[in-house]
Amino acid sequence: MIGDKARAGVMDAVRAAGGVLPAARTVLADTARRTDELLAALPDPERRSEEQRAAALTAVEAARTVRAAFLDAHTDAVYDELTDGRSSHLRIEELVRVAAAVFPGLVPTEARLAAERDRPQVAKEGHEIDQGLLLGRILGSPRSGPHLIDAMLRPTPRALALLPDFRADGRADLGSVRLERVDGVARLTMCREDCLNAEDNRQIDDMETAVDLALLDPGVEVGLLRGGVMTHPRYRGRRVFSAGINLKSLHGGGISLVDFLLRRELGYIHKIWRGLLDDSSAHWSSRTVEKPWAAAVDTFAIGGGTQLLLVFDRVLAASDAFLSLPAAKEGIVPGASNFRLARRAGSRLARQVILDGRRIWAREPDARLLVDEVHEPEDLDEAIERTLGRLRGPAVLANRRMLNLVEEDVDEFRRYMAEFAVQQALRLYGSDVLDKVGRFTLAAPARGAE
Repeated sequence: MIGDKARAGVMDAVRAAGGVLPAARTVLADTARRTDELLAALPDPERRSEEQRAAALTAVEAARTVRAAFLDAHTDAVYDELTDGRSSHLRIEELVRVAAAVFPGLVPTEARLAAERDRPQVAKEGHEIDQGLLLGRILGSPRSGPHLIDAMLRPTPRALALLPDFRADGRADLGSVRLERVDGVARLTMCREDCLNAEDNRQIDDMETAVDLALLDPGVEVGLLRGGVMTHPRYRGRRVFSAGINLKSLHGGGISLVDFLLRRELGYIHKIWRGLLDDSSAHWSSRTVEKPWAAAVDTFAIGGGTQLLLVFDRVLAASDAFLSLPAAKEGIVPGASNFRLARRAGSRLARQVILDGRRIWAREPDARLLVDEVHEPEDLDEAIERTLGRLRGPAVLANRRMLNLVEEDVDEFRRYMAEFAVQQALRLYGSDVLDKVGRFTLAAPARGAE
């Protein structure tokens, strides 16, 4: 337990952190330094005694309270300094890197994160929680948050570098995603054959690059997302849409808050829904480049796979496929599904799927709230082509834009993501997650077909 003297010191630091910015920066840096010194004197997290864990938790919580007070008073000033008065559009991964250098003690440095990157999740200190705190406060600001949302809707440097070649030959093999343009259709195929398209940091980057290319290429009229044919022993020769988050990577410490959990929602998924901000093609009629999107589900869409479907204009599924969001079992928040699923399918079904882990089979009546068409597996290819033809209608894009405007207000999404940044960071290091995640393997998603 924290003593009276220590408690008084924390409260003094909290008050100072909310004061004038120059002095507050010093208090923030000093508090972080003292906390770092205490943690450095202790064994690694997984080897600490109960008493040492309690001491570490007390120190970290005190420092985090000071950070929160600092951000409550100075979020917009911090963001303005990091972005040169909002003249620079820093993506979240860039923003936290710059913040670590400009405001010592606010978020972990790249060197500190790199040192932890190869550690199992249970052996980490949880420094990413401070990244979630910063990004949550920025997204929650009516002044700074919209600017950050816009920054994340811009094309990535990787996509811009690959665009000339893609426009020339209509093909891009990105590693975990293959992209091919055929007769005006950008066909994105998720091809992590060995792990049932379970997502990790690498696939997030590949998916955002593919979505950017499809949106930037004027030769593309509509996009299609589908899973490829698997080599996984259990599903060899079958198409699989997605097994969700890669639990083996999560256990091994390879799933990051910024590059995976936040970039996924604010990056390619949001771009599919809202479009791409592209200064080079700015037009008076719209700030974004948008296109209709279809998705086809073979076998299953687990977790993140089902999350994805909520932003597509048309979803088709094989009759033997199922959808699920096993968030409670995994101990984390299923992205923006809590925000979108109730709007699409109603509160009762959303709670059954998210809180109770209910699996929805494509043949069930309730599946019609999530899937537009269900076909026998042998008929799915032909149905997909018919859907793509309809989505290329001349009035589809304008009506899609108006429907999306009514269904999802960008400020409501921003406020949701502000809270999500903090809650998902806490869940990532929750004691139950650290206990459970070690029992999962890549075979875990396959249990859905048992």
